[in-house]
Amino acid sequence: MHVAKKIDAPADIVWRILIDSARWPQWGPSVVQVDYYPRWIEAGAIGRIKTVLGFWLPFEVTVFEPREYWHWNVAGVPATGHRIKALSESQSQLSFEFPSLAFPYGVVCKKALENIDLLAKKELNL
Repeated sequence: MHVAKKIDAPADIVWRILIDSARWPQWGPSVVQVDYYPRWIEAGAIGRIKTVLGFWLPFEVTVFEPREYWHWNVAGVPATGHRIKALSESQSQLSFEFPSLAFPYGVVCKKALENIDLLAKKELNL
């Protein structure tokens, strides 16, 4: 399954927000804190996130295609895919992919899309 949103910001700005682990709590409704250094994720990145429920879970970035897509496992379970596509120089489409058994998670992903949209506009001073 997936949810998507057109964002009025260049794909590079949206991508930078996506791979900056220090910013995940700003846009990810289920993430409170991140323990990962050096901040910008890449292929094979391993760290942990603190969830809104107060416990820490390990993560690993399992697929990483620069400026296009990344996917991770959380607590050893395939989780969310993050895909960015440039629609023009000033517009992009962001989508989150998640397992169909986790269909209620679509609500969380939609909120994350809205949050990223706001962060991207803030970076553009819109």
